[in-house]
Amino acid sequence: MLLRRRTRTLLLGLPCLLLFPACGDDSATDDDGSGTAGTAETGTADGSEEESSDTNMSGDGDGDPGDGDGDPGDGDGDTGDGDGDTGDGDGDTGDGDGDTGDGDGDTGDGDGDGDGDGDGDGDGDGDLCNMGNQGFDFSYLWVANTNEGSVSKVNTETLAEEGRYRTGTNNGSHSPSRTTVSFDGRFALVGNRNSGSVTLVAANEMDCVDSNNDNMITTSLGPNDLLDWGADECVLWSVDLPDVGAGIQSGPRGMTFDPGDFNENTCKYENPKIWVGWHGQAANEVHMARLNPADGTIEEVVDIGDWNMGWSNYPPYGAAYDGLGNVWFTALRGEVFRLNTDDLTVDRWAMPANAQAYGMTVDAEGNAWFGGCSGPVTKFDAQDESFTAIPGTQACHRGVAADGLGNVWVAMNSPCGLAQIDRETEEVIKIHTAADFNNQCSTPVGVSIDVEGFVWMVDQQGWAWKMDPETYDKEIVMIAGNHYTYSDMTGGGLNAVVNPQ
Repeated sequence: MLLRRRTRTLLLGLPCLLLFPACGDDSATDDDGSGTAGTAETGTADGSEEESSDTNMSGDGDGDPGDGDGDPGDGDGDTGDGDGDTGDGDGDTGDGDGDTGDGDGDTGDGDGDGDGDGDGDGDGDGDLCNMGNQGFDFSYLWVANTNEGSVSKVNTETLAEEGRYRTGTNNGSHSPSRTTVSFDGRFALVGNRNSGSVTLVAANEMDCVDSNNDNMITTSLGPNDLLDWGADECVLWSVDLPDVGAGIQSGPRGMTFDPGDFNENTCKYENPKIWVGWHGQAANEVHMARLNPADGTIEEVVDIGDWNMGWSNYPPYGAAYDGLGNVWFTALRGEVFRLNTDDLTVDRWAMPANAQAYGMTVDAEGNAWFGGCSGPVTKFDAQDESFTAIPGTQACHRGVAADGLGNVWVAMNSPCGLAQIDRETEEVIKIHTAADFNNQCSTPVGVSIDVEGFVWMVDQQGWAWKMDPETYDKEIVMIAGNHYTYSDMTGGGLNAVVNPQ
């Protein structure tokens, strides 16, 4: 029998955390038409758990048959699809948190200068905050279980799935896909493509909300402990987005956290935001919205017209924050956009026709990287506004991640594998093939970097690989379900640009 309740000596409600300073503000506001209040889903604990098939649609470029993205049965060159081709088949030591001996500038760090600032010069003028690099509080991989309507929380150190949470009502038809994680790793946002909503989950019990005031937190404790919608007190809120177009193709995809403003007195980021993109009801218009993580209030909506390049019936497909106050996002196989989060202006560039942008990220230098499906891996230099196709990359590329060692990692279908690229020389270091993964390689989708710098590659067919980026040692983690999951699943991408090594 699973014990789902844990007694605590102190309960901290989410809105009153330092991270989210707007205590007591649970109302949504309209701001002269530019801001729209979202509708919070409450859900009902009806006790039912209906098995539902995935609502994926053929030809949508979303991991489904017929869209040319490397899935079985679509005639795109995958093993087993009948087309005759070969292929794939489709603890934070040193985190700057104020601990003695961790090298973060605290007294007792052993830097030899006696001033306690950790900078080694003896004058006591060192950066006590280490440029805001307070690191992660927790390290988890958040994997969307697309056909179940849930998201899994996997401990990146122990490899254990510590919780599984519904992202909507119990019918399982929400089709979650993109996940993005806050700067400190404490919160994960999940986008539901089919129901047009986004859901926030707390990683740690101390951030959960005792909604029934019983002085305990009721929450999932493992992969087989999926609670009814509305029963898990670590699922903090869910918001229906406004003006979502028809069909699964219009639902939210590109999303990212903005860490907020750095407070030098507390050495913490405050007033964070979330950015989410979806397709509107108008044929050639999409929306990028800024949400308050405290309660999901939609504070601002940026409308983007002339959305007519590439597969224009899809919304912003991928998104990433660059550490410089900008959110980057793409149109599926179309343009690349940069949104200034201060003045809400948008720059846009047409990508080369062969780029076929699918997944994306931004590196520590502020440059954007795109995985083409099917096409090359492409780099966009933000300084000279030029595109460079990386030689030796030609596949259906999916998720993209940049690490702190100068690598860019890209999931590959047809052939199945993982591309490793030197982002300075713009050359391939290694193509990690299916054989490198003991032929346990079907349809890799998401790629992310964890707190320790390990590379994670999530396979749509029910597992994830953890790999050392230097020794290439690997471990596999089985995660039940179908995982069409993308984006910054660990928060490592956000940390890499805010605190570059």
